[in-house]
Parts: sequence; C-alpha cells; structure tokens
Amino acid sequence: MSTPAASTRSVDRTSNTVVGDTWVTFKRWNLKAVRNPFVLVVSLVQPIIFLVLFTEVFGNVAGQAVSRGIPGISYETYLVPAIAIQVALAAAVTSGVGLVNDIENGMFEKVLVSPMNRTAVFVGKTAAEVFRIAIQIAIILGLGVLLGAEIATGVVGALGIIAVGILFSLWFVAFSNTLAILTRDQESTIIGANLLQFPLLFLSSAFLPLEALPDWIQTFARLNPVTYGVDAARSLMLDQDVMTVVEVSWFEGTLNGVAPGLLVLGGLAVVLGGVAVYLLARASSSDVR
Repeated sequence: MSTPAASTRSVDRTSNTVVGDTWVTFKRWNLKAVRNPFVLVVSLVQPIIFLVLFTEVFGNVAGQAVSRGIPGISYETYLVPAIAIQVALAAAVTSGVGLVNDIENGMFEKVLVSPMNRTAVFVGKTAAEVFRIAIQIAIILGLGVLLGAEIATGVVGALGIIAVGILFSLWFVAFSNTLAILTRDQESTIIGANLLQFPLLFLSSAFLPLEALPDWIQTFARLNPVTYGVDAARSLMLDQDVMTVVEVSWFEGTLNGVAPGLLVLGGLAVVLGGVAVYLLARASSSDVR
C-alpha cells in the first residue's frame, strides 16, 4: 500500500509535460547565457571583424568579381547575408560547449535522472540558442546597413534572413551537441566543430561568386550547406533569385532562390536533430542504469 508521500511523488513525476519541460530548459539556458556572456560576445565579435575587414580590405577587388555576376550590387550588400550565416555557424559551435560544461559540473547527470522528457530537454536548449542567434543576426544586419548595405526587401526581408539563419543553425547545433555527447570533452568538441567551420565558410559562395572560384571549390560548394544558406539569405537581401547550385521555377523571382535552401537546410536539421536526440536518450538510459 502506497504512502501519501509516495503517491505525491508519483503525481509529481507524471505531471511533467513536454511544453513545460521545454520552457524550463529554455529559461535555464538563457539565464546561464546572461550570467556568462563571454561566449556570446566572442561568437559575435568574430563575424563583425570579418564584416568590417572584408569590406574595407577586400571590398574593391571582391566587389569587381561580384559586379560581373550581379551588376549594381555593392560588396557590403553581397557580404552581409554571408556574415549572417557565419554568425549562426559560430554561435552553433558554442552549443556543444555548453553541454560539455553541464557534463563536467554534474548538471547533465541530474537532468538524466530527472523525469524530464529527453526530447524537451534538447528542444528547450536549442530554442534558447536559436533565440540568441536571432538577436545576433539582427545586430549584424543593422551593422551592415550602417556600413552601406541595402536590404531590398525591407523589414520583411530582414526577418526572412533571420529565419534562414535560424534554420541553418539548427543542423550545426545538433552536430555540436552530438560531438559533446560522444566526446564529453570541451576541447574535442571545440576542435571538432571548428575544423568544419572555416572550410565550410570559405569553400562556398559566402565571400565570392562561385564562377570566380576554382573548379574543385565549385564542386565542393555545390554540396556545402553554407552555400544553400547564404544563397537563400542573399536572395532575400537582393530581392532576386541568386541560388547558384539549384535552379527551380516553382515560384516567381526571389522565392525560387529561397525555397531550395530551406528544403536542404530543413532536411539536415531533421536528420542531425534526430541523431542528437537519439544519442541524448541513449546516454540517459545507460547512465540511469
């Protein structure tokens, strides 16, 4: 016969909801970020340096290559969507680092033995990071406008670029968390994520049009998720279809440059997100036993 205390504990354990667990996790990770803003600042400073240096140092040379492919477009306008995607990439790298910190200080084990839904734990953490990524991309767009960039689609286009950046970040957030769960080591997670970050950026259409790049880079860029994210964001920035790797005629104009990128990035997010949730669930099962 169960005691009142045992009955209460049973009710408490079964009263958890996915939405409630997601919200609790979302708040916890945002509070953690506010208390330790250093990582957020670092992930934003690097793209800002790229934006300023590339426009000031390489603007004239790169601008000539851009103008041959898209006449009348300044390099600042061409570059800002790429920096927005870089922000999403750099911020996503820190996601796994945060999870490793939880593992090292014992918080991860506490979550594992709690009645919280494992999917909600991952979704809430990701939602907190996406929220911060959206703010960071908005800052980059504002800085880009101050430097002379033009968002042809206005506020709606700016919101669309933020949405593309968020969707892009999801697959790399999942990848970063997967590394964290597998290695449970901060240095390994940082090295593994950073080994991909810069090759993905530079072997894409981020900084120069594909036709201005060597053939072998063009081949890699056509398989590179960064190219799809940058081209989708750039289509919104310029209000025209500038997708360089896939040609579709599903819509009219700009959406033909956005839709393929959204499909590719969405598919990656689903696949890698599923892997991350599976590994989290498997870690919980083994650790609880």
